[in-house]
Amino acid sequence: MCTAGLRYTFGVAVGGNFDVCHTPMRLAIVILASLLFGPALSAKPDFTGKWKMNASKSDFGTLPAPEKLDRAIEHKDPDISVKTVQVGHQGEVKTEFHYTTDGKEFTAKSAFGEIRGTAKWAGDTLVVETKRSVQGAEITQVDRWTLSEDGKALSVHSVIQTPNGAFKMSLSFDKQ
Repeated sequence: MCTAGLRYTFGVAVGGNFDVCHTPMRLAIVILASLLFGPALSAKPDFTGKWKMNASKSDFGTLPAPEKLDRAIEHKDPDISVKTVQVGHQGEVKTEFHYTTDGKEFTAKSAFGEIRGTAKWAGDTLVVETKRSVQGAEITQVDRWTLSEDGKALSVHSVIQTPNGAFKMSLSFDKQ
């Protein structure tokens, strides 16, 4: 029975309605808790760290898997700097990209030419969309970065569109 304060009735998808009675003190506690913990609950993942590819959890689709793929990431939102060292059938390839997570277009140079793209948040997932031209063919790529709850595993799920069709690739990295 709610004799003092405010009464709210909520509809619940699975169990019908329930009532919540807020006395002024309970309401003050709820507001204080949301102010103290709200920003922490909405904080974006921090990808900073040295990351080593976990080949057993990665899937390169139709592409050959590299022998080694390491990333060093500096992330102070909205700025991200990613240095990658990949060793595979083309030898060692080093890349370095700098971009922001606010959706502003970035341009980067790679061994295969210029890359243009954007990076922006979709909830706790960082979505990086890039376009490049390789030997006159337009290639687009959408990467979705997620961080495990404990911050020790980084997953990058990619969809790559080429003139010959699309394919998917998933990379899994362990924090070093």
